[in-house]
Amino acid sequence: MAQPKSCAIVGGGPAGLMAAETLADAGWNVTVYDQMPSFGRKFLMAGIGGLNLTHSEALSEFKGRYRGSVELPTMIDAFLPEVLREWCEALGEETFVGSSGRVFPRSFKASPLLRAWLSRLAEKGVSTRTRHRWLGWRGDALAFDTPEGEASTTPDAVLLAMGGASWPRLGSDGKWQEILGAEGVALSPLRPTNCGFTIGWQKHVGSKFAGTPLKSLSFSFGNETVLGEAVITETGIEGGAIYALSAPLRDEIERVGEAVLTIDFKPALDGSEIENRLNRNRAGDSLSNRLRKLGLSRAAIAIMRESHHPLPESAGQLAAVVKATNVSLRGIYPIERAISTAGGVSSVSLDGNLMLKARPSVFVAGEMLDWEAPTGGYLLQGCFASGHRAARGVLDYFG
Repeated sequence: MAQPKSCAIVGGGPAGLMAAETLADAGWNVTVYDQMPSFGRKFLMAGIGGLNLTHSEALSEFKGRYRGSVELPTMIDAFLPEVLREWCEALGEETFVGSSGRVFPRSFKASPLLRAWLSRLAEKGVSTRTRHRWLGWRGDALAFDTPEGEASTTPDAVLLAMGGASWPRLGSDGKWQEILGAEGVALSPLRPTNCGFTIGWQKHVGSKFAGTPLKSLSFSFGNETVLGEAVITETGIEGGAIYALSAPLRDEIERVGEAVLTIDFKPALDGSEIENRLNRNRAGDSLSNRLRKLGLSRAAIAIMRESHHPLPESAGQLAAVVKATNVSLRGIYPIERAISTAGGVSSVSLDGNLMLKARPSVFVAGEMLDWEAPTGGYLLQGCFASGHRAARGVLDYFG
């Protein structure tokens, strides 16, 4: 009887663990290595505010959320959002669709799901090694730095799933770039995405309103408009709506040095209705009182004052400011502060099985690949789907 083939998976996040499960189900001997003391640390961090697994929107719209040289949409076709939900529920975690269309486990947490998943992987015979930092190759052998010194292994296949370079304290530090670059692998530079931006507020905005949420606003850049929330920081702005626009905003800042974000503080009202309401104010009301009666927060008024100084007195002109305040974004928050990263292993370095052309039998998955997507379930779906596809690539390559 033929000996089962072996695969070493480097990286214990969603992509690596999904690849491990797929290969174990096919009868492979699988060992997962991670440099941290435990697996799934960034996955657990994602679950702190409620684990957003995927999204329920139409598949054509869903797949349109992905950018980059690596074709994530084709991988999602082979591992659909409903498949991810079924997988989650098979682990005892029922899912539900929130009011925004996002999909969550009923527990709203990552830890129960991860515990159940690791237990199932152990039952399938998957071995795990923590505190193993990948050093690259020593000839054909994979080398690791461990608490006991350097160790090596020579499996039939290697699957790399070490993440990008955001949240390095959780294990995704991007140090693999130097190793793969030395092997001749083409890499797109890692850049922050789903990130915040610096504005250079005047002192009273940044210091007085840092941490203040801006709720139910409309944010626009170019042809894209997002309805949602943001948060003022001491030096700029971040939050869900900003993350959704972060890729084009980042690209514009890198291209010309700034990007102009347009904020509609009353998206539910048109300009004429706002003008009528402003005209109904009592004579003698201050500008601030007129705007507060419109339902604008002190933080929103401060942003308007900073962007349009002085604010116009006429109701028509003031309504126009409420509907379209332009804020100049001057910089991008560092990659260590981003939720995720763009860039990574370029598609030109990969074959159709996600195998490195420069290193046959070495496959890549997850955020190491050159793709990006907004928050809202698209990131985790992409990691799960690419892990599944890379594992299928291993099976296809080895027949």
